Amino acid sequence: MAPFCGGYSACVSARAARDSWKAHVKVSTLALCRQAQDGGYAVPAINVFDEYSMRSVVAAAVETTSPMIVQVSVKTLRLLGVELTTAMFDAIAGPAPVPIALNLDHCPDRTLIESVVKAGWSSVLFDASELGLDDAERQTREVVALAHAHGVEVESEIENIVGVEDGIGSDVPRHSYSVQQLADVGSRTGADLLAPQVGTAHGLYRTTPNLLPERAAELRRASGRPVVLHGGTGLSDDQFRSFIAAGVSKINISTALKQVYMRAGLEHLRRCEESGKWEPTNYFAEVERVATTEMKRYPVLFRSAGRA
Repeated sequence: MAPFCGGYSACVSARAARDSWKAHVKVSTLALCRQAQDGGYAVPAINVFDEYSMRSVVAAAVETTSPMIVQVSVKTLRLLGVELTTAMFDAIAGPAPVPIALNLDHCPDRTLIESVVKAGWSSVLFDASELGLDDAERQTREVVALAHAHGVEVESEIENIVGVEDGIGSDVPRHSYSVQQLADVGSRTGADLLAPQVGTAHGLYRTTPNLLPERAAELRRASGRPVVLHGGTGLSDDQFRSFIAAGVSKINISTALKQVYMRAGLEHLRRCEESGKWEPTNYFAEVERVATTEMKRYPVLFRSAGRA
């Protein structure tokens, strides 16, 4: 895989990089998930937050020959900006010999959604879970119309999946609907993928979750649309398998990468302090190496390895 283009400032200032993100080859999130449905596996969708986390996720996809979805949170996108994030993705994922989609995760901000839609990302998750049902449906329909006009797909969340991630969400369940209501709203809005409540939660589990893979299976049958699992970090291998068997074809991972990234960095800094040798490039290389190793377990576990 080709190295990144020389750092953040180089990407953001170079006209060639700006031109490339406007014309990059887009991988369809929906197509990856439909292929996963047909093949009985799930595509890992992993949230990244900088160059090195992105490189680790792309390397994991390449080394396991797996399709992959790179996700970016609203918090990260506001920090880095749409232009830089898109150029960075193209520089890192563009040369990869496996299909990698780019998705905006959990976004209630329609202005930000419009920005990534115009930048040509693969997909967006419009998070309408804080809205009442009628307003959530109306706004989801409007987001779908905008996105589809630019060839961008939409994941819909109108039930709130508990837990706060990067400042988005709530620890209190506020909106919950029947499976048929979710399927009907998906049909009326034209959303491409659906993210229901299935007993999982964002962040770390502090109690044993009451998981509902059968609800995912029911929604898959009722809607005919790919179903997405949020709150994947902390589930056991058998729990992941139960959701894949139920027809879930996109599984989101965020906290696991943050943890391994930060812990690898902490261990490296401790060794630097002991040795008195401080070399930032060694730090970045070590964090990326450890994170890549950890992220490679998800394509294997989700059975997407070798499917690219």
